[in-house]
Amino acid sequence: MRKLEKIHIVLISGALLAIAFILHFLGLEFWKDAALIITTAVAGYSIAKKALQSLRMKAFSIELLVTIAVAGALIIGEYVESAAVTFLFLFGAYLEARTLEKTRSSLKTLIDMAPQKATILKNGERVVVPVDDINIGDRVIIQSGENVAVDGTVISGQAFINEATITGESVPASKNEGDQVYSGTIIDHGYVEVTAEKVGDDTAFAKIIELVEEAQEAKAKTQKFLERFANVYTPGILVLSVIVFLITRDIEMTLTFLVIACPGALVISAPVSLVAGIGNGARNGALIKGGEVMENLAKIDVLVFDKTGTLTKGKPEVTNIKAIGIDEQALLKLAAEAELVSEHHLGRTIVKAAKQYGIVLTNEPKDSHVEKGHGLFATVNQKQVLIGNRKLMTAHQVTITEKIEAYAVGEEQGGSTAVFVSVDGELVGVISIADKIREEATQTIRMLKRLGVKQTVMLTGDNKYTAKKVATQLGMDQVFAEMLPEDKVNHIKRLKNEGFRVAMIGDGINDAPAIALADVGIAMGAAGTDAAMETADVVLMGDKIQKIPYAYTLARATVNNMKQNMFFAVGTVAFLLAGVLLGKVFLASGMLIHEASVLLVILNAIRLVRYKQTNHTSNQNISPKDTDIILS
Repeated sequence: MRKLEKIHIVLISGALLAIAFILHFLGLEFWKDAALIITTAVAGYSIAKKALQSLRMKAFSIELLVTIAVAGALIIGEYVESAAVTFLFLFGAYLEARTLEKTRSSLKTLIDMAPQKATILKNGERVVVPVDDINIGDRVIIQSGENVAVDGTVISGQAFINEATITGESVPASKNEGDQVYSGTIIDHGYVEVTAEKVGDDTAFAKIIELVEEAQEAKAKTQKFLERFANVYTPGILVLSVIVFLITRDIEMTLTFLVIACPGALVISAPVSLVAGIGNGARNGALIKGGEVMENLAKIDVLVFDKTGTLTKGKPEVTNIKAIGIDEQALLKLAAEAELVSEHHLGRTIVKAAKQYGIVLTNEPKDSHVEKGHGLFATVNQKQVLIGNRKLMTAHQVTITEKIEAYAVGEEQGGSTAVFVSVDGELVGVISIADKIREEATQTIRMLKRLGVKQTVMLTGDNKYTAKKVATQLGMDQVFAEMLPEDKVNHIKRLKNEGFRVAMIGDGINDAPAIALADVGIAMGAAGTDAAMETADVVLMGDKIQKIPYAYTLARATVNNMKQNMFFAVGTVAFLLAGVLLGKVFLASGMLIHEASVLLVILNAIRLVRYKQTNHTSNQNISPKDTDIILS
């Protein structure tokens, strides 16, 4: 039945019910009964149809209870009850459908905001094309009021862009040359030209829509349990109804017992809360992939963070270059050419620094090989270039003198990462790279502790000095330095074996295995890699670490909302059944209370649509604990 047909049937059956009451007051009892029977047939058709469809599937549905009760009421001539029950049940189902539709409005809003056309520069002329016709590398022109149609980099112009669809933040972000822009965002004012890097279904905006669609279909453990419960509950109530009839010999009480026992509010108690919670998260930049993830997130007591790109900005800069036996620019050129194929942030930083110095990178690396967690090896201009940490140098028998080691340690103690470079087995220099801590990271860690998180842990492949400095500034409980991807995985395993419920937050390919293993994997969305986003259970769009406390409190609020709904639904049914057995509750009045309970469950869930995180922060300063430093 289409939505348009359902509302028409609700209106028609409601009108017929009203006519029946008017006929009753006019004393036209025959026509009143006829109107009530027609009302029952009109409203009850779809209910009976669903009941038969469930029986064919060997399932006992709520509709089956209502159909049996209504048929019995018709047989004994209780037309008022049969008409009222079918109308109220149908009206309740309509309200439920409308509410679910409302809680999914965030997804509809996102889809409606998807760009349809864009202006590109083709052969020196501006051409308006459908977004599906844009190719990677195209130059896209976007002006005030227009939607950004691609993910890409600004190559000219300046604009303020509303990124609420990606980040949940309504304050426009300033975008200049070199900045990233995302599909689905809107230019408040300004003008930019963008090189398309991701188009169509590969854009961040398209992935948000896909993730939200999947999340709203994914069921929680509680919801799955309730569906299994309904299949057992229905035949159980049928048996109890027979027992009630055998004891009381009261067919009206038996039919009332049947209808009142329908667990309508209980069955919808979980899905309406989950859909509302997931929709709220999507609208505010935290994509939670389904009900089970929501439940798991609410139980988290340990949060494990990657450092680079998560706790730090992920935009490191070259701060110092120490050359040994060669010119500094020659060292930087050699290192940058070797790193041209690297996806690691440090490698990209070296390449970026070389370009900023005006160095032309002419030699493509050959035989490039990445040693995870250590660095890479490549052949550049027939030279064997090795770039990485001490362990990489030691593994390849490259000697680090005491003087250079002391220099590197000094850089690391200052908060930089020391990257060693060797050519043909000889150390030729050290490149120092520093990454700033996110301004919001300290407040985020404090807030999580106030919310009851037992431990905050940082895992990083960086050196122990930089790791210690960052962890102390942030007030982390523990930090584990110089870790390989497999070390991170082993640490997650250890925490889980100790009985903790663990969330892992990261942004890179090397974080994906740990993210996948954690009870809840959280990925930094806009700045994160596709691998981390696809592996994660929760995606924080717009690179906003402060969304972690929001997602955590939203999950707890959603689970609490589900529990409230379930408690209320069970309590209402128990109260009504007791009233039926005591002869105080009758069919029509009981059904009215029953449907009112369904409406109240729905209204309670709708509160999640407007949920906003309570400000758990204060102006009090929290002194960081003495941070443990553990080396792999």
